[in-house]
Amino acid sequence: MPDAAAPQPPGSALAADYFDGESARAHAVTLNLSGPTLQIRGEAIALDLQADAVHWSERTRHGPRVAHLTHGAALHCRDAAACDAWLRAAGRGDSWVVQVQQSWRWVLASLAALVLLLAAFAIWGVPWFSRIALVAIPHSVDTALGEATLARLDEHLTAPTALDAAKQQRVRDAFARAVTAQSSAHPGPELPSYALVFRRDREKGGIGPNAFALPGGTMVMTDAMVELFDTEPDVLSGVLAHELGHVRQRHGMRMVVQASLIGLLSSVVLGDFSSLLAAAPVVLGQASYARDAEREADAFCAAFLKAAGVSPALMIGLFEKLGAARGAKESKDEPEASRGRASADASGSWLGIAFASHPADQERIEFFRSAAR
Repeated sequence: MPDAAAPQPPGSALAADYFDGESARAHAVTLNLSGPTLQIRGEAIALDLQADAVHWSERTRHGPRVAHLTHGAALHCRDAAACDAWLRAAGRGDSWVVQVQQSWRWVLASLAALVLLLAAFAIWGVPWFSRIALVAIPHSVDTALGEATLARLDEHLTAPTALDAAKQQRVRDAFARAVTAQSSAHPGPELPSYALVFRRDREKGGIGPNAFALPGGTMVMTDAMVELFDTEPDVLSGVLAHELGHVRQRHGMRMVVQASLIGLLSSVVLGDFSSLLAAAPVVLGQASYARDAEREADAFCAAFLKAAGVSPALMIGLFEKLGAARGAKESKDEPEASRGRASADASGSWLGIAFASHPADQERIEFFRSAAR
């Protein structure tokens, strides 16, 4: 509102309650504006104050209007409409902020602008900030996080491998040869260090044929994956090349940083009244970012295989065989009524090489088919 008050029409007065700031008793008074002076008159009360030193609360649709005076005193006007008219007559109109707050058009426009701003930050801001943050996070943090994650998995999902040492070594040797061939063909940036470990499902119907990379360079391949492609070592090497792409881009740590940023943003916007509602944006946002990470890892895998002298087309067979194995398992193990739900659960595992946050299998098949050309 303007700081100065214009003279009022003669005889104009406003009824109010005066609180002296020392007791809770209300004193009935009348208010008059005479030039720059606010006159407050009531039983045993006669105050003359500088009008521009009185702070009137912002206009609202409900409740009394309040004016804060010096030394903790205050004026309460129960008839808010009469108070608004009295102030307007005195030249003390609403500020532009109050006018915007009282306009539903401005409120809707502000809400739409906020939604667009949040969407832009989620799409472009979160990935950008996560990449900046990764520069400041030492690799030792990735290693510690990867070790803790593997220990947690071994408690609940995985168990020590049942593969014999010779079979494990064949997979390691095949991938080591591919790494050597790739490095010889492209002596560019050094590939990240990695550690390959094998695990089996702790319970039947666990994560199945799978491979995944943990922060710090640990790559886990399940016994079921090795058994499914036992006669196709190049396919297993392609799977590990994909996981090495995750390690090189530090996707695991990046997902942690992005989840933290989205969680912080959702808690600011939604508050802490519902953990489920606050967690939803994190889950949905991470699915999108995970798909982008998978595409980056697929691109690294295709380039790796080409440099190693292997056609990326072999990855087409990987997705087809995994899809067939998953479908056969659902048909055999699950009742007809729950088959659709089981399919969603199987594809929704956050560990799977064909899980829901990955791009669709057909999209990835087309990518590797194009890369093979």
